Amino acid sequence: MPASIQRNKLFVASCLGLLVTSLSFGIRAGVLSVQGTQFNLTASQLGTIAATAFWGFPLAVIIGGFIVDIVGMKKLLLMAFIFHLAGILLTIFATGYWTLFFSTLLIGIANGTIEAACNPLVTALFPTNKTTKLNHFHLWFPGGIFLGTLIVFFLSKLGVNWQLQVGLMLIPTFLYGFLFSKLDFPPTERVSSGVSTSQMYRALFNPLFGLMIILMFGTAITELFTGQWIDVLLKNVTDNALLLLTLETGIMVVGRAFAGPVVHKFSPTGVLIISATLAAIGLYIFGHSSGSMLFVGAIVFGMGVCYFWPTMIGFVAENLPRTGAVGLNLMGGAGMLAVSLYTIIMGGYYDNQVVAKLPVGASVTDYATAPAGSQMANFYNEAKKLAGPQIINATLIIPIILIAAFIGLFIYMRSRKKTVLQPTTVAAESYQL
Repeated sequence: MPASIQRNKLFVASCLGLLVTSLSFGIRAGVLSVQGTQFNLTASQLGTIAATAFWGFPLAVIIGGFIVDIVGMKKLLLMAFIFHLAGILLTIFATGYWTLFFSTLLIGIANGTIEAACNPLVTALFPTNKTTKLNHFHLWFPGGIFLGTLIVFFLSKLGVNWQLQVGLMLIPTFLYGFLFSKLDFPPTERVSSGVSTSQMYRALFNPLFGLMIILMFGTAITELFTGQWIDVLLKNVTDNALLLLTLETGIMVVGRAFAGPVVHKFSPTGVLIISATLAAIGLYIFGHSSGSMLFVGAIVFGMGVCYFWPTMIGFVAENLPRTGAVGLNLMGGAGMLAVSLYTIIMGGYYDNQVVAKLPVGASVTDYATAPAGSQMANFYNEAKKLAGPQIINATLIIPIILIAAFIGLFIYMRSRKKTVLQPTTVAAESYQL
């Protein structure tokens, strides 16, 4: 690598960019209800605003994957800085639904652009240690959500307005924008290794890559859908639903920080098997427990999902390097798209489950708007209390399927390695003879 490439500074700047991405999730989740009250927004409008970030992310990460080798990682990351800056400022000075809608869209596009450029950047900076460094990079996603929820919790207690809370994201935004503008960038690994564009696109049709895309649907849904919906699904089961998310993301930060020895001991496929198993156990506890056992579930679930996203991307980077930046970003885009679609489907399913637990012919609106403490309000809360765990139990099917799939992948990768190693052994024996 050329001496002009300051690897550690580029990695720090990448982590700051991902920190802004995750802070946008954590802080926005904490202030969305306050914005709804201030601007008289309906629950449907708030849901659309929140979902906009998930639409912008896959759009940007997929498009960014296709153009990163053309425009370069540096220009792409400076574009992300502009989108982040515009989105944050538009949020701070929002006047209603549409300004919040477009500000969230801009932040979602910026988040996807960060992912589109930084995943290939990290693999180019650390070509011999990809999965571990991707885990270290991606620890800043749960890390930012952890910090964001704490920022909202404490500043709200102090009476600090939501505009100032959102404005705190400008600090890491300006830092990563400044660093990226001053630093030189290496070429992507695909370019430096001499793999042509046509070879890269052919590699995307490798059946193994197709399988990883499908498995990414499941890992992303298990991790992100559950994380984003814990407060909705369990707030009527426990008074500490938001703290469950804080605990889960804290576990993820610690787990990703120590990814190196874990990945080296168990291999990426071994880690994925363990992750799916722990995630399934954690979801089972969420769906069948209450009280303090929910915190046990958050710990187990956090241990399970903490390696999912970076290890999936790391597996592709290590075993399908010819897919290049496009392959890495198709994985990320597919995962986020799956989450957005699954959220829409399960949101409708959740509503149907709540309705099913109300008296036949009951008006949901009447029950939802009933005065607090009234019989109708209590009945409505009980219906939601029963419906939430049902959504979690339905989602539990996904990591169970993943366990079987990852066991199959583990067996396949071991057999493939034996096949690859065998000719080398024969050649060595022939040479000795």
